[in-house]
Amino acid sequence: MTPGGDDVFVGGGLFQIGEPGQSTAPHRCGRRAVGIDLGTTNSLVAIVEDGAPRVLRGADGSVLLPSVVAYTPTGSGEARVVVGEEARRTAAERPRDTIASVKRFMGRAAGDLAGVAGMVPYELAGPGDGDGDRMVKVRLTDGREVTPVEVSAEILRALVARASAALGDGTAEEASSGDLDPDAPLIDAAVITVPAYFDDGQRQATRDAGRLAGLEVLRLLAEPTAAALAYGLDQGSRGRYAVYDLGGGTFDISILDLHQGVFKVVATGGDTALGGDDIDRALASRLLAAAGADRSRPGDPASPHDPALLRRALDEARAAKHRLSDAESTTMRLGEVSIPLGRADLAEAMRPWLDKTSRAVRRALRDAELAADELDGVILVGGSTKSPVVRDFVAELFGREPLSQLDPEEVVALGAAAQAHALSGGGGDVVLLDVIPLSLGIETMGGVVEKLVPRNSTIPARAVQTFTTYADNQTGFDIHVVQGERETVEGNRSLARFQLKGLPAVPAGLARVEIRFEVDADGLTRVSAHELMTGVEAAVEVKPTYGLTDEEVERMLLDSFENAEADLARRSLLTERVEAERLVAATRAALEQDAALCDEPTRAAIAAAMVEVERVAAGTDHAAIRRASEALDRASHEFAEARMNRAVRAAVRGRRVDDLAGDLAPGAGTSRETAGQRSR
Repeated sequence: MTPGGDDVFVGGGLFQIGEPGQSTAPHRCGRRAVGIDLGTTNSLVAIVEDGAPRVLRGADGSVLLPSVVAYTPTGSGEARVVVGEEARRTAAERPRDTIASVKRFMGRAAGDLAGVAGMVPYELAGPGDGDGDRMVKVRLTDGREVTPVEVSAEILRALVARASAALGDGTAEEASSGDLDPDAPLIDAAVITVPAYFDDGQRQATRDAGRLAGLEVLRLLAEPTAAALAYGLDQGSRGRYAVYDLGGGTFDISILDLHQGVFKVVATGGDTALGGDDIDRALASRLLAAAGADRSRPGDPASPHDPALLRRALDEARAAKHRLSDAESTTMRLGEVSIPLGRADLAEAMRPWLDKTSRAVRRALRDAELAADELDGVILVGGSTKSPVVRDFVAELFGREPLSQLDPEEVVALGAAAQAHALSGGGGDVVLLDVIPLSLGIETMGGVVEKLVPRNSTIPARAVQTFTTYADNQTGFDIHVVQGERETVEGNRSLARFQLKGLPAVPAGLARVEIRFEVDADGLTRVSAHELMTGVEAAVEVKPTYGLTDEEVERMLLDSFENAEADLARRSLLTERVEAERLVAATRAALEQDAALCDEPTRAAIAAAMVEVERVAAGTDHAAIRRASEALDRASHEFAEARMNRAVRAAVRGRRVDDLAGDLAPGAGTSRETAGQRSR
């Protein structure tokens, strides 16, 4: 496949949030839409009442629902599902059947788990237990396996039950216990928030969890944008704001440009596997080391391979971290072992991860072409930003005190509720313009990537580009969709492959295939191919079974910067090689068919030029390949003219001058659209 002409449109104009065909009428029969913050450590649900969003509380009075799911045997052969605080309390007793922090595994593959599997107290069905490219699963003690999508769906069901109880539909006991009847709630729709840096696979997994929970997912809303909505920055505010979102398992940084109710995300960055969980594991490792646990001795009962011990260490580490939000020092205890922990010790433990966030912040500011002192404010989001250590770090990083009027753990759910209210017919005219975190494109001949939708393009987005065939009589295309910033395929992530068949058997370069990328408001992608002569079509919904790891995201971006010059040189080399090979093949075929149209000296000159092209094409000097190709073009120029003249004479033989004049008249016999397609 080689590029032909292009007609690219990305980012469109401003748009009202809404899905094609989606009704904007209020839900009937008392059904309502809620906003859900599906978090790594805790989750929340909120709704708009009397024109203002509020977070809904459980029977225990807490707004936070621990994102913990326990599968408890009942004796009847089926497990009872418990969600929330009760599941957290029983985690130490049944660590292999209690799943926490599952958000970090959403859209991830089993092959991505090498660095994580040893520090979770439940068993992951990873590489060696099946296909490493399939979605990760958790293996319960009864042998059953559950996916992160299923676990997340249980959390969503518990949140819906909480909302139903709070609004007078259902019972508080159902909401708090997680012993749920999925048919009872009359909450049927939701806006669910996701990290801005979630890729296609992670977003799709979140949407699937919502559907499995019986919800119509009105939209997947980026967490930083939801936070800005909650702060009321849509109410005529203007300015540029940074949203620093550090939760339990993910980190996002987004730069927003706000103008009269229009939210435009101009740059985003982050890490889908970085958050408070990492700090908990680091502190737990210190505690386990003090207790004499040695991971090199799996049989040691004090080893972190013991799930119950690991769960107690993680719980104590998290509790100690929280205590340091109010106190300067505390003590971590595990059995008879205790070690002191001060706020300075916590800062030291957090520093490697906070430094990772600072790199993402600098990159996002560079993408937005802004300096930190040009921002109008910094918004904190996520439970981890409650720590004074994080707040001090952010203040130093941006050179200003962050906004702190709203609880950073509640702010995302409040914004999601506002958006759910608008999308379910409650009014509101906020325009949200999010961006694509990594470029989307396709593979062309020679392994070169043609980027159709660049990184940080506004969504929804579409891009259209026309390609042509490489070989004579080529009747199909293999279309390879990739994601990333490198110029060649091996440096990017494969997303999907599909085929377009039934192309007309015509000479190379005559067929025209239009490739179209469409990215919806949720950041989910559809790619289609349309052959313009015959009308044959093919399409694929990009639904990868797993997402990008934090290392891959970091590598993709850093490699694209560090290797930009080398990548461009390699792209030029591959492109010149492909063109040289095509030129030699076409010239050789023409000589075999019409050798009589040129004399022996011309044939010898063309043959020598072809040999030279093939010789330099085996090397690495793309400029030399281009010069050799141009020399072959000059050597075969008269031969090409002779073939063209013969073809023209054959076309006009036996026809009257008046007929030819009529054919050449403007608009005769064809539409402007068809003429435009033929001229490309």
